[in-house]
Formats: sequence, structure tokens, C-alpha cells
Amino acid sequence: MPIRILYEDNHLLMVEKPVNIPVQQDNSNDPDLFNMVKQDIKERYQKPGNVYVGLVHRLDRPVGGVMLFAKTSKAASRLSDLIRRNELEKTYLAIVRGTPPTKGEWVDFLKKDRKQNKVFVSTKKDKKAKKALLDYQLLTSDKGLSLVKIHLQTGRPHQIRVQFASRGFPLYGDQKYGQQVNQHGQQIALWAHQLRLVHPVRKEEMGISSFPPRDYPWTEFWKELH
Repeated sequence: MPIRILYEDNHLLMVEKPVNIPVQQDNSNDPDLFNMVKQDIKERYQKPGNVYVGLVHRLDRPVGGVMLFAKTSKAASRLSDLIRRNELEKTYLAIVRGTPPTKGEWVDFLKKDRKQNKVFVSTKKDKKAKKALLDYQLLTSDKGLSLVKIHLQTGRPHQIRVQFASRGFPLYGDQKYGQQVNQHGQQIALWAHQLRLVHPVRKEEMGISSFPPRDYPWTEFWKELH
């Protein structure tokens, strides 16, 4: 599968992750983005032997959009530090069911059940729960659906999906957290829209964006953005 490159230099590689491709190899043994990227670099630069690629963050398998990789161990280490300090700014676009308030900032404490591979809202007193924080802006609503722009302040597993579903606004197509209103086979409408960061080596501010393809679910919303 061809990989769309959004940005590349000697230290970083940003690509557009296709939907329904795992970031890393999993039990399905389907082709994964990490190894695709390694093979792509190896072929384009005719590199012998093993190619170094640093995986510094992840996206859920059904989610597409901007994905960042490190091309050197030095960059990987510095990017990991940025993420630990919450200095990698992540913005998402999502279509949710219903109409949430115009804007908001939500705080929850989330706990993952690894056996079910599912995340639940818990309480601050739960020692196994981790704080999850996001803010969002409502962009438009139509026919019982809403397009929202989300700034993810923490990076918990399934965070956006759980926080919106727990407030009665499950993401369109999300069977895991919105099975009562979504049908089997629908594509989840969640897209990693933008990454902003300080370059780990050059120390320059940078931002890379990606928009969902025009044939994504509920294309009328995406067409407005395009």
C-alpha cells in the first residue's frame, strides 16, 4: 500500500495513516504501518540491513490521519520526552451522534480492562484509573450528527471515544462504545487531523495537518472542511 508522506527530514517522518491498518503487528498478522514505513525507507534510500524507525505514539487501528515516526534514536528519545511533558499537541476531527454544547473541557478518570480491550470511566479515588483531559469545539451539526474539533491534552487509550460516549455523544461508526446506535460495518469517523511540536533537533515550532478523504463517512461534513 502506498504511504502518503506529509513531512520528512533527517530526523522525522510524518505520514498519513490509512484507516483499518494497525500501527504495530498484532494477532491478525495484517500488514502494519510500522513495518510499511521501515520498508518504504529501506527501498527509497536503498539502505542495506535493518532500518531504524522509532515508534513514539499510536493511533487506534480504525483511525486514520497524521502519524509521527522518528528516523534516529536521538530524535526518538527527545520526542518521547515531549510526549511525557504533554508538549506534542494533538488535534482530531470527529463526527459524533447528537449535538454537544458549543465548546467544552472534559476531565475524566479512565481505567482499561485489558481482557475486554475496553476502557471505562472510573473515579479519582481509583488507583488504577488515569486522568484524561480534552477540550473541543463544535464546528457544525446536521441530521442528528455533529462535527467536532478536539484538542487532546492527554493520550489515554480510546480517550476520545470513551469521553464522548459517556456523555451521550458516541462517535459515528464506533461499535465498541456506541453499539446501541451504530451498525456493524460502519467506519468510525475519527481522524488525527494535526500534530504540533517543537522539532526535537532544530528547535523550531512546526505543525502538520491532514484531512479525511472525500469518501469518508458523511462526506458533506468533510467537503465543508476541504
